[in-house]
Amino acid sequence: MAAYFDNKAVLFQHNTLGALMEGLFAGTLSMKELLEFGNLGIGTLDDFDGELIILDGIGYQCRTNGDVIKLSGDELVPYAAVADFDLGKAKHMQTSSVLSDKTIKLILPEMFASKNLFHAVMIKGTFTDVTVRAVPKQDRPYPRLIEASQNQALFSEATTQGTVMGFYTPEIFANVAAPGFHLHFISDDRQFGGHLFDFNLTDGEIFWQHQDAFLQNFPTQDSDFLDQDISLANLSDEIAEAEE
Repeated sequence: MAAYFDNKAVLFQHNTLGALMEGLFAGTLSMKELLEFGNLGIGTLDDFDGELIILDGIGYQCRTNGDVIKLSGDELVPYAAVADFDLGKAKHMQTSSVLSDKTIKLILPEMFASKNLFHAVMIKGTFTDVTVRAVPKQDRPYPRLIEASQNQALFSEATTQGTVMGFYTPEIFANVAAPGFHLHFISDDRQFGGHLFDFNLTDGEIFWQHQDAFLQNFPTQDSDFLDQDISLANLSDEIAEAEE
């Protein structure tokens, strides 16, 4: 069966966003293990300590004090998604017109192979009015994510060069991951980044690559996950509020 995936684009996800929303913030997979499955990704760190960015196979932590830290590989993640992103195989479009994040999120799915497929997304260029967030480290007993995000730190840059990365999730996988686009940002100088809220792309290139398979990994050795009663009540609304 493994050989079947040799030439396939595979999105690997550790844990589910639904579990993270319930407050399951303890790290259960190492960064070193995670990076075996992809060179581009997003997520968070142990205790929900900031935002995780993976670009070109290197992990970064965006913290609430504004620092962007290069990771060693020993860190643990409670939730993350990664894929091997190949610019040579990705579809792309160049733009020198100003495109808002809302516009991109409207036009890009129309160019996808199908809205029922996961897509990895990368946008490289010059951006204005960029707003990102980072959530502070949480202590046990962990709150729900919607409560933890109330104390998020917001950062903005009027103009910056950098990379947007993340994934598009089909509606049929809502609660497993955030439906629609889940995007993070990191600047070229690695001094600014986080979970992405708003931006304008003024000049750059948009890349996207559909994923042939979705590999869902579970923290099977984590008693908190195994014993947690995950409720679907209000989950979609909470995801929308926390992620947008």
